[in-house]
Amino acid sequence: MRKIIIALAITAITAVSVNATILPDEVKNSITKEFPKANFRFDGVITLPDGTVYLPLIPSKFDKKDEFKIKSTFPAGKSLSQRPDVVIFSNDYVLMRVIVDEKGNRSLAKLTDVPIELRMGLLPQDMLVPANLSIPQNLKNIIGNLEIPTSKDSLVTTPIVQPKTVSENTINSLAQIPELKNKILYVSTSFSKNIQVVNPEKKIPEYALQQNHIPIMIKGYDDRFLLETSYGKRAVDIISLADDKVIKQIELKSQPDEIVMDYNNKLAYISAPDDASIYVLSLETMTLKRQIKLNGMCEKIVLSGDGTKIFYNDKQTNTIWAVELDNEYLLKEIGKFPNVSKIAYVNGKVYITSRTQNRLAIVDYATVSLLSENSVGEKPVDMLVDGDNLFILGASQNSIEVVDTSRDKLTDTIMLPTEGFSTRINKIDGTNLAIVSDAKAGKYIILNLETKAVVAANPIATPVTSIVVANKIKKLGK
Repeated sequence: MRKIIIALAITAITAVSVNATILPDEVKNSITKEFPKANFRFDGVITLPDGTVYLPLIPSKFDKKDEFKIKSTFPAGKSLSQRPDVVIFSNDYVLMRVIVDEKGNRSLAKLTDVPIELRMGLLPQDMLVPANLSIPQNLKNIIGNLEIPTSKDSLVTTPIVQPKTVSENTINSLAQIPELKNKILYVSTSFSKNIQVVNPEKKIPEYALQQNHIPIMIKGYDDRFLLETSYGKRAVDIISLADDKVIKQIELKSQPDEIVMDYNNKLAYISAPDDASIYVLSLETMTLKRQIKLNGMCEKIVLSGDGTKIFYNDKQTNTIWAVELDNEYLLKEIGKFPNVSKIAYVNGKVYITSRTQNRLAIVDYATVSLLSENSVGEKPVDMLVDGDNLFILGASQNSIEVVDTSRDKLTDTIMLPTEGFSTRINKIDGTNLAIVSDAKAGKYIILNLETKAVVAANPIATPVTSIVVANKIKKLGK
């Protein structure tokens, strides 16, 4: 009889990370009424759809006795839709626009007579202030303990030197994959600390985000952030893509490893094998919500499509476990399997690949009984669920086998145009395409999940361990 036990501990996180800056609803509603697509970053920075940036000043005393409204602006008599330099609300919250001149210099409004709301207000103390921001002398009080980054230390970027082996930089196959137009790729490798920033139309990265450690995994969120775990670092880095800078570090008790994203519920699950834990991160506030204690050292974590279960392998005992997120974090043992390379869950069944034995085991989740065990291509390293189809990536022969999970029958085998070593297959959000990374060859492969055909094999001047596809966004304050 399989063993079912309650998670050893579920700990609410209260002191691990700095609280996010939450603006009052009436302030946010006032802004979104005029600018429905305004973005409120977790550290307080407000970005309007046209790239206009506002910084909030938090009052020393929150006054909400009177009816909420705009009390005054500078210049006077402006509406919020006219983007004034200063907006003072009746609850004493203040918005200050980041003014950018023709040379790219950034400043705040220069006021001869500083209102009391500005003299008593303070910028959020966990804010990443736009670089080289010039603050008038009579407004220095709003800084508090914040440091204003200079152009020298504001960007964690480095230029890319074109390899001598690359003579032609333009990729002509982009027309075949229009879904990559106006996109940018963030690429990590297993031999470099830097994250490469790649235009899909080019072989050579445009620049790189400098890091101090080699990345384990990168994941994107909302086209605005990268979440990164790194070797030898007990923290998750939050990189703002509008700043090209690490905006926050979330420290853990031990080195974090894998990340899985629940975009529907705006959560990230981060494994910490040495701590036998999975940490739950709110993507809205970029703060930790809780720590889920587990049995064993977790690896190969995967989230079910409906967000109700996490599966993981205990690498000490080769035991597969499920965490029932909607059932008080109940732990359910699935069974022992050798050399697990990937776990997937679909149609009430758990699919488990063994990298060395080249096998696919299928387990009924309800009864925890083995339904079947089948041979797959050599070195199965990753799986992707898309509807009823399960795509199994084999690294040795660079092939993808497609299994119809409603019948558990192999329907297609897709050969990839590479002689490298395929590592991961990830769906591109909002499309029917998947991107296959290659840790050996300088290319990435685009797969159409509907037609089960290769769309393009795009060259890139660096091998790829993991890759994130995001929309191009306007850099903060530019």
